Amino acid sequence: MNLPRFAIIEPNILTGLGLQAILEDIIPVAEIKLLQTFEEVCDLDTNMFVHFFVSSRIYFEHTQFFRQQAARSIVLVNGDMTINGVKTINVCQKEKQLVRDILALNRNHHGPHGSMPMPHSPQKTAEQILTPREIEVALLLSKGCINKEVADRLDISLATVISHRKNIMDKLHARSLADVIVYVVMNGLADVSEL
Repeated sequence: MNLPRFAIIEPNILTGLGLQAILEDIIPVAEIKLLQTFEEVCDLDTNMFVHFFVSSRIYFEHTQFFRQQAARSIVLVNGDMTINGVKTINVCQKEKQLVRDILALNRNHHGPHGSMPMPHSPQKTAEQILTPREIEVALLLSKGCINKEVADRLDISLATVISHRKNIMDKLHARSLADVIVYVVMNGLADVSEL
């Protein structure tokens, strides 16, 4: 009998062990493999895993690989961050709610590599969260442009750029431009190599 296998790819050993214990309680027949680096994943036959629970940092560093595995990848995020086309689960919540969210993922699972919707309210795509102009501004800011350069490139006023920047920060609940860059990359709006 083949046991379902799950990989937890998380450099923080405490987070990884905690999630492993929760998954072992929820799915006692499953084999849970705890990995700390992406290189450990590459050393294994990735086809043996039903799902990858991957830290947002490792997802960010290896977006291309995990986007190809989108149906099997669940990104571990801190808070209610959404990633366009990717399932996420908030690991910074009470254990009871985390278990509910994992069970909701499992309940909505359709086949060994089927899609599992977000456990919270329906996920909005990047295009639904930000307007097309805000996406343009976010991309230019992520590429290191200052407000004046963004205004010049998009042929809009400096005041309009500042207004868009404020709206982007508010909509993404971003604390800094680094959060915007992470959002741009994780939602496939730009590749890390472009920034």
